[in-house]
Amino acid sequence: MRKKLKVGVIGIGNIAAIHLEAYRNHPEVEIAALCDIVYEKAKHSALEFHVPSVYTDYRELLKQEDLDFIDICTPNAFHAIIAVDALNKGKHVFTEKPDAIDVEGALRMAEAASHSGKHLMAMRNNRFAPGVQFLKRFIDQGLLGEAYTGRCGWLRRRGIPGKGGWFTTREISGGGPLIDLGVHFIDVAIWLMGNPKPVSVVGATYAKFAESSLSDSIHSGYGEKLEDGVYDVEDLSSGYIRFDSGATLQLEFSWASNVEQEESFVELRGTKAGFSLRKGEVKLFSEIADTMCTTTPDLSKAKTGGNHAKHLHHFIDVLQDRAEPIIRPEHGVDMIRILCALYESARTGREVRLDEERE
Repeated sequence: MRKKLKVGVIGIGNIAAIHLEAYRNHPEVEIAALCDIVYEKAKHSALEFHVPSVYTDYRELLKQEDLDFIDICTPNAFHAIIAVDALNKGKHVFTEKPDAIDVEGALRMAEAASHSGKHLMAMRNNRFAPGVQFLKRFIDQGLLGEAYTGRCGWLRRRGIPGKGGWFTTREISGGGPLIDLGVHFIDVAIWLMGNPKPVSVVGATYAKFAESSLSDSIHSGYGEKLEDGVYDVEDLSSGYIRFDSGATLQLEFSWASNVEQEESFVELRGTKAGFSLRKGEVKLFSEIADTMCTTTPDLSKAKTGGNHAKHLHHFIDVLQDRAEPIIRPEHGVDMIRILCALYESARTGREVRLDEERE
């Protein structure tokens, strides 16, 4: 067996429970420290997962010399701050999405990773879904052809998380469903397109459901609600991305909107075939023998299980030199550039160029 890696987890909320369970089930990981500003939360999880050290200040946790890597599960605004400090302390870093809430934070993270020589990776769990993995193999075999346009989205009818808490407070979250949900399926679409560089975006945001208390989504249970809290983010966003390859991508993400039902989707259209991915089901569209064909691959024997755990276990493989990282810091920088540019376009009503920023 390789060296057993010791991890310190910072931020013990809903999502941290999934991370802790993934580490508990990995034979090469020991959960060595937990940190949360609410001591009782960290102590409760420490008892459940048999963790010896508990902190309320992440900077004290980073002084624990035997930690090999840090896992950040805090609210969004703190991802970049903690990641940079951890990398500068010589720790590998895994962080929940989004990488950061602004481009400057994402750039600082990438620079710290480069200078430290340590691995930095942000959660992109949907890349590990069976349907996405199948499509990646399908595309890598050249069966899609040139991917020249597509659509992606995640639409909820009523699923605002932690209303009044940090999720709906822009200063801490960075925004609403665009930064919360968009990071998932914009990433999947761009990855399947071959990671083209974004050159311009147009975006729009809407906030229409701040007064609604209805919920029909399990996802509204995330975060802590505050009756008299802040709601200064969007509940629906839409947009359009143009890439240096000439390809384009339409997008739409909502926490609340008057649609038939909640759904997430990715569609790409290529010169040899197209596909849709909805609720884990893949459909392929193509011409065969002068006939229009729709094919539904059988993914019933694909490896199932939590996609978060699959990604965290991939990170362990990277740290143990068994795999090359599927997500790199530059992917995170591009993602945050896109999200922030979409918000800027929504604010100004104008197209935002990204290629000019890099010049």
